[in-house]
Amino acid sequence: MKKSIGLLIVLSLMVSAGLFAGGQEEEKAPASPMDVEQVVLTDKAPSGDLELFSWWAGDEAPALEALIKVYESKYPNVNVINATVTGGSGVNAKAVLKTRMLGGDPPETFQVHAGQELIGTWVAANRMLDLTPLFEEEGWMDVFPKDLINLIGTDKGIWSVPVNIHRSNVLWYIPDNLKKWGVEAPKTWDDFFTVAETLKSKGVVPLAVAQTWTVNHLWESVALGVLGADDYDALWNGEISWTDPRVVKVWETFGKILSYTNTDAASLSWQQATDMVVIGDAAFNVMGDWAAGYLSTTLNIEPGSGYGWAPSPDTSGVFIFLADSFGCPKGTNNPDATLSWLKVCGSKEGSDTFNPLKGSISARTDSDLSLYNVYSQSAAKDFAKDRIVGSLAHGVVANEGFMNDFSTVMEMFLTSRNAQQAANACQAIAIQNGIGK
Repeated sequence: MKKSIGLLIVLSLMVSAGLFAGGQEEEKAPASPMDVEQVVLTDKAPSGDLELFSWWAGDEAPALEALIKVYESKYPNVNVINATVTGGSGVNAKAVLKTRMLGGDPPETFQVHAGQELIGTWVAANRMLDLTPLFEEEGWMDVFPKDLINLIGTDKGIWSVPVNIHRSNVLWYIPDNLKKWGVEAPKTWDDFFTVAETLKSKGVVPLAVAQTWTVNHLWESVALGVLGADDYDALWNGEISWTDPRVVKVWETFGKILSYTNTDAASLSWQQATDMVVIGDAAFNVMGDWAAGYLSTTLNIEPGSGYGWAPSPDTSGVFIFLADSFGCPKGTNNPDATLSWLKVCGSKEGSDTFNPLKGSISARTDSDLSLYNVYSQSAAKDFAKDRIVGSLAHGVVANEGFMNDFSTVMEMFLTSRNAQQAANACQAIAIQNGIGK
């Protein structure tokens, strides 16, 4: 109890002192109108080095390597330097990128989540080139959904090329294990609490989680389930306060769910949490559908019969969306090689080579779904008909400053489990980072 009280005091002092700013002051938009600089298209064959910066290593590497092979077949005079920085959700890569961008040493191109992670950070800081001429030349204004182009653009330009669409709110399980334990995948969190008691009585962890970013990932699914799509969007638009009782209830529900998770979460990667489900130590895992890539490509488990999926509880009919994309920062050494990489990323060939291995679906509307497995085909079907909302944990609805501060709030909540205090702290960091303005 003394430890909990101490943390709450520290939290209150940090909020009042504005220490949740996340060190973003140097990245915020300049006061004067942004000096937009567009890419320059040429017919020159690219050569030299292309440093490709991403966090796709290990189990996520095969998809990237396949995309690089497509690139190298088209541009054999370019030497691709695959500069991956390991760490799920880019937690390590983003820190390295920040140092390089602020130090005037940007890579030729870098992976970034579409949405506010790019626009609210590096576009706002006037560090990116407008890609509109490339979109027009490649015909992408007609093959990418209009809503997606709006998400990766502003009234000043288009800032990145999406290579995929991922779904965040997916509940993963092994059908044979559920049958053995006599339970079904829960459709609501109330169902989950009932199922969880049965699983606990059998010595099974109901829900596997891993290090903090995966807990943030779980939180957004819980928030969507408790709030519903309209109020979830309203939270990011500033139409609902973080201290609203509806949002406090999110934290209360989230705290109850955490009581049914594994105690060694902080020491696990997302793949290890998924492994707990595969080997039967845990029943469920809420993770993005890169887990489908891991299960199918790395573990060679058949989707549908070997592993199953469902919308996370209380989110049926809603698709929490995120997209990986690549942009062209100002001041790179080899813009010709960068533009040729972006052309491959946005092409049908590149997209349909990369996504079946990654577990994601194509961002293009003319994708060949016969190349994808039954999970990806179901995700594509849902993306076409479901209500679409943006991911918090993966950069769609909030900038990097808020995400950094939200992780701090989450660390404190994991210790204190104080819902009201977490809500108060989130209201403070939302104001600090301009969320909803």
